[in-house]
Amino acid sequence: MPTRKLTDLFVERVKPPARGRVEYFDAAFPGLALRITDNGSKSWCSFYRFKGRLRRFTIGSYPAIKPAQARREAAAALEQVRGGGDPAEEKRARREMRTPETDTFGAVATDYLELHHRKNNRESTFREAKRDIERNVLPKWRARPIASISRRDVIDLIDGIIARHAEVQANRTLARLRALFNWALEKDRVATSPVARMKLPTQEQARDRVLSDDELRWLWQACDEVGWPFGSVVKLLLLTSQRRDEVAGMEWSEINLVKRMWTIPRHKAKNDRVHDVQLSEEAIEVLESLPRIGDGLVFTTTGETAVSGFSKSKRRLDAAMLKAKRAELGARHADAIAGWTLHDLRRTAATGMARMNIPPHVVDKILNHVSGTIRGVAAVYNRFAYLDERCAALEAWGQYVRNLGVPRAANLVELCA
Repeated sequence: MPTRKLTDLFVERVKPPARGRVEYFDAAFPGLALRITDNGSKSWCSFYRFKGRLRRFTIGSYPAIKPAQARREAAAALEQVRGGGDPAEEKRARREMRTPETDTFGAVATDYLELHHRKNNRESTFREAKRDIERNVLPKWRARPIASISRRDVIDLIDGIIARHAEVQANRTLARLRALFNWALEKDRVATSPVARMKLPTQEQARDRVLSDDELRWLWQACDEVGWPFGSVVKLLLLTSQRRDEVAGMEWSEINLVKRMWTIPRHKAKNDRVHDVQLSEEAIEVLESLPRIGDGLVFTTTGETAVSGFSKSKRRLDAAMLKAKRAELGARHADAIAGWTLHDLRRTAATGMARMNIPPHVVDKILNHVSGTIRGVAAVYNRFAYLDERCAALEAWGQYVRNLGVPRAANLVELCA
């Protein structure tokens, strides 16, 4: 049997045999082998002796399991042997204990999210992954045995998301499925991953959409028409330049109206650090106009959960913006507002402040960017928060947005003169 160092490059490029199978043993870890069959499948196994008999323990498939991880799994198996256990027998026993209920995709997905993803990611990242799987995957696969899900099933699922014109979402869902099936492989919940070697369906381009002053004026009027809660959420997105889930999940305990400060706690902020957001006069006015339903969440209709349904509410907002546009320019201007997303408001605010000559490092602090204009050694030693500068910037931006609400508002040069 051939022996050689099983490097990433070798494992990736090694050709399958013309017939049958071949096993390459790892020179760096005795007992670890890469098995390749004539159909091109590659899997890892570890050989060891237990009570005098040679035993074979299947680790999992490549490329879900890379050489470094295969060595770790083989080392863990040998540790079991030293402790008196038989890894192959214990694996067989676990298989026999399984029931159809524990082997469904829904059960495995729940275990993956709760036992792995939640522990290894920020809470906001976990919520996004959970929402994606619950919305786009579980309705189709929840009760299916996970081993029955094929590559064709994955392709059909992703193609269905693309058919909704949600190309970026298709990329995200495929990436999350890849991680889920890789975890299931490691935990011996599946033998192979149907997502292995599948490429992302869409080549993404960085968005550069910035709303014009006219569009911001129509947006503000549309927010008034749509009203609470969604219209108020959008106003604060524009005025604070923070992220959608941070604004939608805002709590009254995080807001100090006297100090005009909103403190986003670490577990809610995307960059995993406490972030202070200075509240402009316009932002304070929005907050003071809101109804209070309980003492917890700011934007809630139940008192228990934050508002949701952003896609539907965004369509209402788009219709109200078009209505405002036609009211100002005349019915002949029937063309819809060019496509934009709620996240584009964050870029719009940053761009607007830059146009007002607010320094980039101050804008970075407002946006809570970790890697901004201050980098490297300077980022390590420059811990100044620029609180006064941030406050002045957001006040100026709030005043500018307020003035845009007046038809044909003064332009930026006049405002800053």
